[in-house]
Amino acid sequence: MTLPLKFVNHTIEDYAMQVTFDPAAGKGNIVYNLSLIKNEDLEYAITVLKDASRSGVSVSGLVRFFESGEKVGDFIVPAGCTGIGTMCSITFDGLLIRRGIPINPIGGGIVEIENRTPIRFTHMILYEHTTIDPLQVLISQKTTSVTNVMRRGSGNILANIREFHMEAEPLVGMVLDELASSSYSGILEVGMPNAPLLGVPVNPQYVAIAAVGGTNPMAAIREGGRRVKTQAMKGLMDITEMAEISTF
Repeated sequence: MTLPLKFVNHTIEDYAMQVTFDPAAGKGNIVYNLSLIKNEDLEYAITVLKDASRSGVSVSGLVRFFESGEKVGDFIVPAGCTGIGTMCSITFDGLLIRRGIPINPIGGGIVEIENRTPIRFTHMILYEHTTIDPLQVLISQKTTSVTNVMRRGSGNILANIREFHMEAEPLVGMVLDELASSSYSGILEVGMPNAPLLGVPVNPQYVAIAAVGGTNPMAAIREGGRRVKTQAMKGLMDITEMAEISTF
């Protein structure tokens, strides 16, 4: 029996439904990305992760490191490598769904930043048309300049976008208020009803929200000439098992 293809929008829904993260309590399961670096690049990676958190290009400052041979879900970190677990921005979609807010994940792409202000999406891969996470694809194409954004405030970062019905605006506002004092800091921009956001059109009576891509720090590490292998939406992790990168 041949298994049908599973497109990314369905994967997002599967994981988002399992998110139990409570921003106020700082507890519950989040969706995480898993990246692999060489052991000798760990100190460099920690420095980049700290810079990414400070400059606002990462979803969260929370991180978890895995040593060689350590099991992460169904995966074992290879010899000579360190695993890095970071929060995936799809966690936000899970928070909306838990509040009874139906969402439509649109896609992931590259956002042009000028003077720390998002201008527009310059590339976009729609979730419903791909079986591979768009941000994984775009990192491999070397289309980012996350380091420039971190240092000078202008460049290209990874981001994604989703939409919700405008009748849910008050509920979404409550979620955004809760996130303001939590470990999640990945909201890039919120649109207006019936209006495109950063050049991406929305359906009638819908509002779009763009979020920073959770793999931006990994793109920055790669821009520094280090080898990184990333798997977005690797699984679910208890947020209490993670620590702020500033503590390393």
